[in-house]
Amino acid sequence: MKAISYLQFGGRAEEALAFYEKALQATNVKMVRFGAFSQDPNVLLMEEEQNMIMESRIEFSGNILMISDIPPFMQAATGEITSGNTVLISIIDANPNMNKQCFEGLSEGGTVIMPLSSTPWSASFGMLVDKFGVMWKFNSDASQFLNGFVD
Repeated sequence: MKAISYLQFGGRAEEALAFYEKALQATNVKMVRFGAFSQDPNVLLMEEEQNMIMESRIEFSGNILMISDIPPFMQAATGEITSGNTVLISIIDANPNMNKQCFEGLSEGGTVIMPLSSTPWSASFGMLVDKFGVMWKFNSDASQFLNGFVD
């Protein structure tokens, strides 16, 4: 079993997908639009909704990030899409150079909370909120740090 990060957008998934593909130097990108399937006669999608991303995934450095849109008809059940701070994506155990490349890419148009730097607990630690409101934390020594305190 695996657990992965899955980001949802209200019409900006394609823009986000392109941004994350570049920022994270993705090696494989797959995408399916809502319009790829025949429509349910009970729920007809507008052309704009048919062009939204139903499911996508990017692979980068052995990781997977999935991204989709939540069309207006689905938001009636799921609630409106809002940016929040209850979830963050943590990049751990990457070498400092990889952290730097991804951090710089993801910070474009976003807000740096803590610049990438050496700390007592990590050779390369930093935090940011990207231009889509997603919070990212980088810690090159996360496993080593935890293993030093917890058996």
